[in-house]
Amino acid sequence: MENFDSNGLVIIGSLIIIISYLFNLVASRFSIPSVLLLIVLGVALKGLVTATGMHAPDLTPILEVLGTIGLIMIVLEASLDLELEREKRKVISRAFFTSLVTLLLSATIIGGVMSVYLKVDMTTGLLYAVPLSIMSSAIIIPSVSALSSDKREFMVYESTFSDILGIMLFYFLISSMKAESVGEMGLDVLLNLSLTVLVSVSASYLLIFLFQKIRTELKLFLLIAVLILLYGISKMFHLSSLLIILVFGLMLSNRNIFFPGKLRTFLNEKQMSGIFENFKMITLESSFVVRTFFFVIFGFTIIMASLGKFEVWLVSVLVLAILYGVRFAWFRLVIRKNIYPDIWLAPRGLITILLFYSIPEQLAVPEFNEGILLLVILASSIIMAVSMIKHRRNTQQVVSLEVNEDADSQLPGEGSVPPGEDSVN
Repeated sequence: MENFDSNGLVIIGSLIIIISYLFNLVASRFSIPSVLLLIVLGVALKGLVTATGMHAPDLTPILEVLGTIGLIMIVLEASLDLELEREKRKVISRAFFTSLVTLLLSATIIGGVMSVYLKVDMTTGLLYAVPLSIMSSAIIIPSVSALSSDKREFMVYESTFSDILGIMLFYFLISSMKAESVGEMGLDVLLNLSLTVLVSVSASYLLIFLFQKIRTELKLFLLIAVLILLYGISKMFHLSSLLIILVFGLMLSNRNIFFPGKLRTFLNEKQMSGIFENFKMITLESSFVVRTFFFVIFGFTIIMASLGKFEVWLVSVLVLAILYGVRFAWFRLVIRKNIYPDIWLAPRGLITILLFYSIPEQLAVPEFNEGILLLVILASSIIMAVSMIKHRRNTQQVVSLEVNEDADSQLPGEGSVPPGEDSVN
């Protein structure tokens, strides 16, 4: 990084984290996704560097590394929040099928658009469509605090399932494109999934057992490092590496389910409860830092000239129309009632960007303009922001109206007795 000394980088990095924290406060106050502000910050930093005549470094390799770590942390954070309780079965199943159906329908239709736009086969079109069809839990989860508890819970589950299912579908497509036949593809997927589940469950039980035995205080980042190592090794062997992270998080957060009967004797619940709470906090803080730098660097790497082409805007508008059209149709036909502002809460973000960078070079299509990616992310985040602001305003009006009605009901009216006066003369 030419023109930047180590002290300058330390100062810039610290300022970015502080600004990101302030952005979070602004986002929670005004219902504006902090991602938008971080991307704008990245664009502004690049403009400042260019204006001062300094050399703008190529940060794409850093972006890819941050994206991989961010992806692991997002899946881990999401899995730690998933409580597989019986009373939540209804909301979990509803959120799961909503995310699955809207993902598949959106990806299929957008895949058709991409195949025409890029002049490629449908499978390649789907490879470019899937990332655009995945909701961003990294944006949704921090942004839905103003919703009612049932809506907030549904959105957390839906966005989490969308992330996980979308990632699995993306890597399934890559595997299928490398397979020589449908039979070979099916067998590879089955073997891969079976082996991954076996490794995931075995590794998770072993990690939980070992880490409750470690008496030193310094072990939480060690656990994260081990999980990242497992991710890297499993990816080398072409396993569904994110499933390992997901299974571990689920087993850690739902210990009462995964440690029944005699298995419970191997679990020190008091010890694990403390580990879980601290680990969840560490994961949350780490995710915040990784997301911050990822979106700022993404903004820094944006080539604004890519937004000047008509076809970029046309394809982006078509993609957005499909995303919200599918979502509206599903909510209208299946969920039916109380569907606002839910249908507008479908931003794209970190995973969308990362999966585009994860497309193998031999499968990449040079004709794809990254401006589409940027426009869809920005537009979907803005739509979410506008809908959340409108929802907050409507909620405040309803509350204000109820308060006024309650106050009016306390006022003496016709036939009532004023306070302090007898009812009989």
